[in-house]
Amino acid sequence: MKQKQLINRIGLFAIIGIMAFSSCVPQKKMLLLKEMEMAKENTSVEYRNERSLDYKLQPGDNLYIKAISVIDAQNSNILNGGDPTRSGNYMSNDASIYLNSYTVNKDGYIDYPLTGLVYVKNLTVEQAKDRLQFALSKYVKETALMVKLSNFDLTILGEVTRPGKYKVYQSEIGIFEALALAGNFTNFAKTESVKVVRRTDNGSEIVTVDVGKADILSSPYYYLKPNDIIYVEPLKFKQWGFTSFPYSTVLSVMSLGVTMVTLYLNMKKN
Repeated sequence: MKQKQLINRIGLFAIIGIMAFSSCVPQKKMLLLKEMEMAKENTSVEYRNERSLDYKLQPGDNLYIKAISVIDAQNSNILNGGDPTRSGNYMSNDASIYLNSYTVNKDGYIDYPLTGLVYVKNLTVEQAKDRLQFALSKYVKETALMVKLSNFDLTILGEVTRPGKYKVYQSEIGIFEALALAGNFTNFAKTESVKVVRRTDNGSEIVTVDVGKADILSSPYYYLKPNDIIYVEPLKFKQWGFTSFPYSTVLSVMSLGVTMVTLYLNMKKN
């Protein structure tokens, strides 16, 4: 009977040990840009991505516009909302960005001084600038425009260190740069299942990308667009997994098991 109990206890310790080992996050789950060919000595792999700044303006977008007129400062003040210093630091805060921008209305127009309504929907920022410059040239000469998209926002959720909404003050950003804004992945991130939610003309689309593989660099979803949402799924065993291997726990269990077996054998001898 006692021998059977001993076997049961040893089996229990073995199960605990197996659970401890299996609940650790495998190293391969934490690796990014995995590519077998890259492991070869003196070998590099090129991933082409013909990126282009092709974001098309949509209703609700905000354009920051500054007019610079060398020969007519008064017109510059009018076009810049009466504030000659406008855009000196237009990125100071969200409120100033909104107040110093022109919103694309539901019909696709912006209402700019002198020109009135200008249709910019489905144009790139550069195309909108050219169209606005052409419309403005009918009323004001020798005036240059600076046009920027002021609402390049990204929302990053799930298994990242700092989930939240982030503003991007550049014309393009890759998915790894975006994840770096959020403090990178947690130890429980499912890198092969990162979802990108992107706004479309008909609603939204959800695309799953694997950032653990190197070919993400050539994916059309590597470069993000304004208002994209990135969601990083958790690993299935997050609820009971360990972020690092519990060496002390395993050693304690093994030590206890050895002690109990030793005591049993001593009692049996006596």
